[in-house]
Amino acid sequence: MSTSTTDRPPTATSILSLRNVNKNFGAVAALTDISLDVAAGEVVAIVGDNGAGKSTLVKVLSGVHRPDSGDIRFESRPVTIPNPTAALDMGIATVFQDLALCDNLNVIENLFLGRELRRGRLDEIAMETRSWELLRQLSAKIPSVRIPIASLSGGQRQTVAIARSLLGDPKVIILDEPTAALGVAQTAEVLNLVERLRDRGLGVIMISHNMADVQAVADRVIVLRLGRNNGEFTVGEVTPEEIIAAITGATENAVTLRTAKIDLRGVKTAQSTVDKEVTR
Repeated sequence: MSTSTTDRPPTATSILSLRNVNKNFGAVAALTDISLDVAAGEVVAIVGDNGAGKSTLVKVLSGVHRPDSGDIRFESRPVTIPNPTAALDMGIATVFQDLALCDNLNVIENLFLGRELRRGRLDEIAMETRSWELLRQLSAKIPSVRIPIASLSGGQRQTVAIARSLLGDPKVIILDEPTAALGVAQTAEVLNLVERLRDRGLGVIMISHNMADVQAVADRVIVLRLGRNNGEFTVGEVTPEEIIAAITGATENAVTLRTAKIDLRGVKTAQSTVDKEVTR
């Protein structure tokens, strides 16, 4: 089912609400009148083709870019997000696609990089204890927090990046293409992490190109097209073909036409069987 967010007032249950957010880069309109809501314990997937504005939206919410206009509310309060530190302090954590992990450092050092615990000197025991706490919250399958990041799989790296985002006890986590370039088993591992974040009561924004991943864990889907809202769908009430149609801006596209051809082929076969029975 498709609904419109643009004209809807922010709801009382929303942790994060955007209304009519705009961002231009010179003459290029990257975002135009973008609106969305994210509630506690909800996974909202943002999908769209390349150039749809997904990356710009992530950077606006994470404090990398400041919007030119529009209203952003966090826990029903109007806010501005001038920089990434302000976003973290507010309770918005972002895990970017490149993960920003240091391969030569171990899990603990990556988790606390720039936020080390000190009591005159580094408190390695406290950091190790906290590292295991974070990883257990995510039911992470990591053999040791003392091994270098370079020795971990793609899914385990994503786990470490997500665990690091939980250090500041955020209320909203943004995951930018969390399953990109992962195998089947690793993708399943990361999707399990997304569900655990939702179960902990966090609002999750997941940027993704993968419709199977979106339908597996998302509660709602927001479609961006050419920097604008182009549909909001409730998962379970929408098909992948309908979402793809909104992404492409067409009600008919290669996927839906292919499906229609298959259905038509079935109808023709059934009709041919009926005709044979009639002529006997």
